[in-house]
Amino acid sequence: MENYNEPEMGQEEEDSAIRLIITEDVRSYIYETAKWTKFLSIVGFILTGLMVMVALSVGSVMDSMAEIPAYSGLAAMGSGLFIFFYLLLALVYFYPSFLMYKFSSSAKLAVLYGSQEGLSEAMAKLKSIFKFWGILTIVFISLYVLMIILFSIGAGIAAA
Repeated sequence: MENYNEPEMGQEEEDSAIRLIITEDVRSYIYETAKWTKFLSIVGFILTGLMVMVALSVGSVMDSMAEIPAYSGLAAMGSGLFIFFYLLLALVYFYPSFLMYKFSSSAKLAVLYGSQEGLSEAMAKLKSIFKFWGILTIVFISLYVLMIILFSIGAGIAAA
């Protein structure tokens, strides 16, 4: 008669490679991280709201600056560029704040209720946060390199 409780040869090695044990220390770290990410996400939402308010009020500020001769050139550019910039900045800041909030909620529930699905969802959100900042970092580094190249070419042309 076969013993169904004993793993087959090789299955024990396969199962041990797949299993992950979440200790109480790890659970407390995840829970504490969830608290901090919730705080940071709420601060991010507040800053996003402030950026939107600045974007919506920059038109009136630019109109009043047009009356001052020293700032008339800046006001001539128009407020549309500033509105677009601040709204874009608010959108860029809102997305990781939203992901941090979702991570915080999922991680907290996963730790409190021992939910594997909740932990998986939380880790997916955490991965998305780092992926977003990684892509944004690559974009900014590329822009810096492009600006350095363009300024070098401009300086070379000006010197010639």
